[in-house]
Amino acid sequence: MIILSNIQKLYDGSSSTAAAVQTGVDLCIDKGRVASVGRHDAERRAGPEDVLVDCSHRTVTPGLIDCHGHITALGLSGEALAKTNSPAAFVYVEKVLYETLVNGGVTSLRDVGGATDAMKRMVDEGVVIGPRLKIAICMLSSTGGHADFRGPDRCHATMSALWPAAPGRPSSIVDGPWEARKRVREIAACGGDLIKLCTSPGVASPSDRLEHRDFSPKEIEAICEEATARGLRVAAHAHSVSGIGLAIEHGVHDIQHISYMDERLVELAFEKNCTVTPTSWIISALQDEDDLSDFVKDKAKQVGEVHAKAVEHARSGGLKILMGTDAVLPGMHGRNFMELIHLHRDGLSELEAWHSSTGLAADEIGLDDTGILQAGKRADLLICDADVVADPERLDKGAILEVMKDGEAYRGAITELPQRTFEHTVRNLLGERS
Repeated sequence: MIILSNIQKLYDGSSSTAAAVQTGVDLCIDKGRVASVGRHDAERRAGPEDVLVDCSHRTVTPGLIDCHGHITALGLSGEALAKTNSPAAFVYVEKVLYETLVNGGVTSLRDVGGATDAMKRMVDEGVVIGPRLKIAICMLSSTGGHADFRGPDRCHATMSALWPAAPGRPSSIVDGPWEARKRVREIAACGGDLIKLCTSPGVASPSDRLEHRDFSPKEIEAICEEATARGLRVAAHAHSVSGIGLAIEHGVHDIQHISYMDERLVELAFEKNCTVTPTSWIISALQDEDDLSDFVKDKAKQVGEVHAKAVEHARSGGLKILMGTDAVLPGMHGRNFMELIHLHRDGLSELEAWHSSTGLAADEIGLDDTGILQAGKRADLLICDADVVADPERLDKGAILEVMKDGEAYRGAITELPQRTFEHTVRNLLGERS
């Protein structure tokens, strides 16, 4: 058993209230699960098989849950897209997975475009190090829409440079209700955990304008109906007023980006029990990115001027707000905690931002065994050498000391803890092959 003893401050992920914060507690881990959380027992003695770690000057939180990931995105430049589509693509994906867990503190991630079931299985089987995955596989959009990166000189057979069709991943580009239905069925057959579609144009896409429409109401309705028939929830990329409204009205559960969300749309989303994933960090980062076309820079400026207000509307209206990074620019993978920081900067309280990044996120994306530090849950947690609960900005100042997933530590900063290293992964792989 692992005993994290006399934790100075523990945030358990169960809510955004003070009841979720405890001081002076012991957290016990057995066989990768939380065995107990309770008041510090000064008389406790470690048994011969126990590991006792003094946490009297440390803060412990659940591991982060990123609800908007793209592990196959290395950047938006032509060079970055070429790497993503090269034979060496999985080498880059493996690095992204490692960085996301070990440096970003993310123990579970919902990839909403790009990742395949093979990538998910490799994490689950211990072949690669990374957060456990929920996957959408594709990001459905219409011809000329947000996922259509074919350029103005396209030929009939040209594939989009963004997540083109590949083994385990059908094309993201669909037109018409029946083709959309078929694509949802294909995604489900390929192991998708949810469906992602675009109900509005995007910032980074090369040819669509924010004020335009991507899918028609009948196409969105068909996608959502087909997903529901297969027990899958739907998430929608939606910046514009019309895109957000269409998503809410036709069955989408999670509205992502929400740049032009107003009070009327918040009320409608609340009535439909929708969640929102604002992706505040990428909205800010795109405005400072030099390697973008003037067309994309202009769209980034437009959403940057209104996005914080949309988050304020969502918070004031009582919507469930989820943490999602949308890490598509170089240097974002492995700093996923920045989204929590940006949610706080956009007006969420410290505990609201933490809840959005842990227990609330887990509940909303179908992970009922993590996100909360309670007996029986997975031992997914962060051990920090500063009070990151009261001051999330400390996450970006090296405060994360150790990342644990299923009771194994990945950073090697606390030598008493059982470590999962690249060497262990290789041994596991060789063992499975022998």
